[in-house]
Amino acid sequence: MSQNLASNIQIFASALIVQQAASEKQMKEKPTIKDLYVANLNFETEEEDLQKLFAICGKVRGIHMVTDQKSGLPKGCAFVHMTSAAEAKDAITTLDGTSLHKRIISVTAALPRRTVTPATQAVTPEKPKRTRRPPKRRK
Repeated sequence: MSQNLASNIQIFASALIVQQAASEKQMKEKPTIKDLYVANLNFETEEEDLQKLFAICGKVRGIHMVTDQKSGLPKGCAFVHMTSAAEAKDAITTLDGTSLHKRIISVTAALPRRTVTPATQAVTPEKPKRTRRPPKRRK
């Protein structure tokens, strides 16, 4: 009887471990969405404008306006970080399709950042160096 009890305990423990691994996998796959991607912004839109607009739905933790690296000019999109997932969902339902500075903006959940690991980095082969021809001699 003690062997049967030990076997049942072992089966129960392994089932519990499998269930815990499945719940951890679900947590990794479905993160709480707090970051929002705002597209189709007028190039004259500033952080303060977005702060005022998104404050309707809750507290804004931070705003990142996407700009061109070379020129520093805005690209017409931004990332807004809300304090909770409920506020972010409320912002998506409330503000998606609203007008800001004569443009209809699009508010969606931001995709998580892709992490680049050494295994996923593409190895680019080096280009062969170009050799110059000697200049033509004048006659």
